[in-house]
Order: sequence, then structure tokens, then C-alpha cells
Amino acid sequence: MSTYTIDTATSRATPSPAPMKRLTAPAIMARKGKEPIVSLTAYTMRMAQLLDPHCDFLLVGDSLGQVIYGLPSTIPVTLEMMCAHGAAVVRGSWHALVAVDMPFGSYEESPEQAFRNAARVLKETGAAAVKLEGGEAMAETIAFLSKRGIPVIGHVGLTPQAVNALGGYRARGRDEAEAKKVLADARAVAEAGCFALVLEGVMEEIAAEATRIVPCPTIGIGASAQCDGQILVTEDMLGLFERTPRFVKRFGDLAAEIGAAAESYARDVKARAFPTEEQIYRPK
Repeated sequence: MSTYTIDTATSRATPSPAPMKRLTAPAIMARKGKEPIVSLTAYTMRMAQLLDPHCDFLLVGDSLGQVIYGLPSTIPVTLEMMCAHGAAVVRGSWHALVAVDMPFGSYEESPEQAFRNAARVLKETGAAAVKLEGGEAMAETIAFLSKRGIPVIGHVGLTPQAVNALGGYRARGRDEAEAKKVLADARAVAEAGCFALVLEGVMEEIAAEATRIVPCPTIGIGASAQCDGQILVTEDMLGLFERTPRFVKRFGDLAAEIGAAAESYARDVKARAFPTEEQIYRPK
């Protein structure tokens, strides 16, 4: 079954309707304890097209700050960035639920601020959900959004937007106090109404316990295989960066392939071996 049509005017692939419905927040919620949920990040239309057939949800992560823009952290990412990339990912997908990260400073002030900005994200992107970082402190906000029709994914454990307060990107739950905090945060946001919960950088046994005690699916990243699903930054998984975080398995080596292709192209250009008759236009 073809999932692409070709626009002959531009030779671009665009998604075409397929005999399947886009997954919804209730459908993801219903996967608790069942077949593992597959998720990856996506920031562009074309990457969304390639990932969509294989994923249950695509996350437009604020990790685009580092991956796309070369920023030192996620903190400088703006709402405008998230809306632009979120809309592109929605245009490139037709099956997976698309969720968009709320960037730092766009939701922490109050539930009302969070609602205004989350509503803007959903209106401008066509995405089905937003993701917020934070545990007990964000429970009131998650409840406020959920009761007003905005599906929310929670995010506890290592929360990159709080890197300055946490003092770095180390795994959470290493001592008893941290472990209790992670579990309390997970329980609080789940009870507040999030339909899924990302557990990032959490000690394995704590992630497994959090998965056991919360009613919504847990999505691990640097957590436990016992989580209800997994997510990775796609560019890490594809081997596009030299450094591979401990919790990432490389499923490809695209950096080497891209480098080799560019080297081959440069060699042909310098040798005047490209373009050839097949790539140039002549009068008929």
C-alpha cells in the first residue's frame, strides 16, 4: 500500500490519506501495560514522513534547540520555533499522534499562561497534545489544561529545562530522597490528568516502580525497558552526532554516510564529472 503521492510539479512526496486513523490521546492511554509504545522526535516535514509509519507518536521536542539550531541547551527555545516545527511535522504525518513541547517560560508562571500558550500551539500546528516538564509543581497546571480539552504528556526525572537548578544532566533517583521525589512527581502528574508520562534519566528500578504505580503509560528515555514505551532523539538514534549518550543505541551511522556522499560529490565537481548529460538541459 502506497503512503505517498508525488506532486509532479515539484517532484516532492506528500502524505496521502491511508486507511487508518491518526492515533489519539485516549488510544495512547489505552496502551498502558499492552504493546509497547514507539516514539521518536521529529522537527521537519520530511523526517516526519519517514518516521510516521513506524511510530505511535511523534514528539516535536525542544531538543530542536541543540539539534537544529546549535544552541547550548533547550532554555533559549521560543514558542515561535515550536509552532513552526510542530506545523511542519503535522503536515508530514498522517498516522502518529503529534505532541509539541512547551518551551521554557511558556507555562510555568500560571495555569492561565499555560492554557493561552498551549491553545496557541494546538491552533497553529494542528498537533493533538503538548508536553510539559515538571512534577508536583506542575500538577495544578496539568489539571487545568486537561479539564479544558488540552491533552498533556508529563515529563519527570531529568528535566532538561531545569538543568541550571539540577546542576547538570545526571540521572535522577540515585539516593532515597531523589527516588521518592521522582515517584511523587510521577504520581502527581498522572493523577492530574496527563495521558502519558516521559521518564527521563531515571534509575532503572525507580522507572519500573513509577510504571507500576501510575495509571497512564510511561515513556522511557534513559529509564527502563519495563516502561510502557520508549522515545529517543532521532538524530542520536541515527548516529548523526559524534557523541552518543549512554542511554542511546545507534541504529544507523548516517553521519558517515552523509560525509561519504558529500566527499563523492565534491570529487565529481572538482573533476568536472558532474553534471553529466543526464543532469543537464539542452534544446530538443
